[in-house]
Amino acid sequence: MSGVRRLEQSVERHSQRFRELRRDLEQLQHFCKGTVLQRMMKCGKAHCACASDPAKRHGPYFELTYKANGKTINVKVSPEAAPLYRAASQQYRKLKVLLNRLEKLSQTILRHQAKLAQSQRRA
Repeated sequence: MSGVRRLEQSVERHSQRFRELRRDLEQLQHFCKGTVLQRMMKCGKAHCACASDPAKRHGPYFELTYKANGKTINVKVSPEAAPLYRAASQQYRKLKVLLNRLEKLSQTILRHQAKLAQSQRRA
């Protein structure tokens, strides 16, 4: 089998995988950057039980934490909304993984297509 034929088959194989990953992108739901944290807080009153006993802290309170412009942002989230934001942050991580895979495949495909173009120019 010639090198050109192998490159053509490789491009087709990688292009098929690229199309599959693009379909996976279409399956994503709403997404957001960040992590949902559950926190137990001290209230700040000196005589409250939470001041001395970590087991008696108030909460749970939920926060969505993410970075924006180099700063950490914390947004309070209701207990009812926490699962929605948690699912959305998981979707965001899936999106990042898919985009990284798509980029690597694109680079491979472009590299092979460039080699094919060079070999066709020589012929």
